[in-house]
Amino acid sequence: MVGAATCGRAAGAQNITKVIRDELASRQIEATVIEVGCMGHCYAEPLVLIQKPDNPTICYGYVSEGLASMLVREFIAGDDPCIEFALAAMEVNDFIPTFEDFPRGMVEKKVVMQHCGIIDPENIDHYIANGGYEALAKAIHKSGEEVVSEIKTSGLRGRGGAGFPTGVKWETCRQFKEDVKYVICNADEGDPGAFMDRTLLESNPHQVLEGLALAAHAVGASKGYLYIRAEYPLAVERIEKAINQAEESGLLGESILGTDFNLTLEIFQGSGAFVCGEETALIASMEGEPGIPRHRPPFPAEAGLWGKPTVINNVKTLSYIPHIIRKGADWFRETGTPDSPGTAVFALAGKVINTGLVEVPMGVTLSQLVYDVGSGIDGGKQFKAVQIGGPSGGCLPESFLETAIDFDSLNQAGAMMGSGGMVVMDEDDCMVEIARYFLDFTQNESCGKCTFCRLGTKQMLEILERITKGEGALEDIDTLLNLAKNVKTGSLCNLGKTAPNPVLSTLKHFRNEYEAHITEGRCPSLMCLNLIAYYILPDKCERSCDACIGSCPVESIFSNEDRIKVVDQEKCVKCKSCMDACPPQYSAVVKLSPPELVQEKENDNG
Repeated sequence: MVGAATCGRAAGAQNITKVIRDELASRQIEATVIEVGCMGHCYAEPLVLIQKPDNPTICYGYVSEGLASMLVREFIAGDDPCIEFALAAMEVNDFIPTFEDFPRGMVEKKVVMQHCGIIDPENIDHYIANGGYEALAKAIHKSGEEVVSEIKTSGLRGRGGAGFPTGVKWETCRQFKEDVKYVICNADEGDPGAFMDRTLLESNPHQVLEGLALAAHAVGASKGYLYIRAEYPLAVERIEKAINQAEESGLLGESILGTDFNLTLEIFQGSGAFVCGEETALIASMEGEPGIPRHRPPFPAEAGLWGKPTVINNVKTLSYIPHIIRKGADWFRETGTPDSPGTAVFALAGKVINTGLVEVPMGVTLSQLVYDVGSGIDGGKQFKAVQIGGPSGGCLPESFLETAIDFDSLNQAGAMMGSGGMVVMDEDDCMVEIARYFLDFTQNESCGKCTFCRLGTKQMLEILERITKGEGALEDIDTLLNLAKNVKTGSLCNLGKTAPNPVLSTLKHFRNEYEAHITEGRCPSLMCLNLIAYYILPDKCERSCDACIGSCPVESIFSNEDRIKVVDQEKCVKCKSCMDACPPQYSAVVKLSPPELVQEKENDNG
């Protein structure tokens, strides 16, 4: 099996698949090669799993074309499992540790990701063989009230970010006695650094379809949509195939499993506007209108798509439904915390060593995610902060590492669950620039309907840009706080209400960095380009080495009369090429802040 979700393909999985197939063919070996989804170990892509009789299934990571050929030659055709290249075994054995033997395995608990990366997402039989559609077969002979009751008892809260009780939303929709109702899967995932929904759609599409079918049965809908952003072509392709397979198998369409339950599903491709993740904006875009949110009430469960009662659930929320129906609400409540039962899926990105997806019980700490799952900070750097909850989440410093991850604890800490995006930052990240970056994203994605969001975030962004350029004033901090408060209070939808969070949290925990930018013209993290300069340390410069000169795209580096390299500050565009090119044994290129320090250094050196 070759991991061929988007992360695997980006790392060359399709070439690996071809190499394996060609090598098998040249050796006339009969073997089945399957393209599967993502197991969550994105840092080690491309991944290859080999199942061979009388051997444990072994997962290999960082597979190159040469290693792929060798695995066929030495392991499949021969008897050497090449354990020196193994990432982990998938089954307990006496030779190779499993993923559960690593610190990550102690934290991780897979429910919705259980079969991701080990079943063929384009083969419905693989899903059925692992218990797929059992929940639908079980629930279809129950009333909608019973299904709603089971979900309410489970305490499942929406994983799209709001954390609203799923069963309550379904119950509201079910109460309306309309002839036409709709269910919608919200797959408009737009958070920077988040790819949980995409992975589930690509790796186990039938799980999502079964969840959507159960939602439809529960509320009395016969029509459903999957709202998937067009930037996810592989997800669209696999969901489309899954719908066709389910219809051919009598699991979707007319008279499902011989009953009077009918459900037709369609894919609606969104154009990628972040605000369309909000329910009413999503509905507006499906109705052919601009993706702009509207006032609530009425809520979509009362009057949604084309004015009909509509349930909208996130991909992850729907993925939990089959498991809850099959195993029961009490089983679901065994994991997590009393108010946030179950597990949560996170996309771990940024400066951690092992980036990727992870599913953990609610209630684990940020520290466990960063250090046990992510294996700590890359490059031996110091942890600085974690941004959790997407672009509208909060930045939490080291003192919050023991915070439990659930809806309520994170809100109390000044962050939020969001949809599960998590970006880890190290000592090189400037928190003012980080706040500017995320606010720039939300400001660009604002639909512009309400003044507070449209103009308030614009004013905040302009202030942050001035500060990162060393042109701010201390009064700007109070202005930022006032604007943030007003934008949170006055905005119509959660995009505006949460947009100030990165600014508020960085001001709360890293105010000294704002003040350094303003009063000293200095960026403590040496990140803001206007406040830094590149300088070559004369005592470390190796005269015979011209690596920095060769790397500079604007010819700003020259040799002085002593053959020491010097940066012409007027020409330098601060691209960092010289620092990257300088051999590590010299490490002669440094960044200085404020830039005026260069002149002081040059004066000191005569």
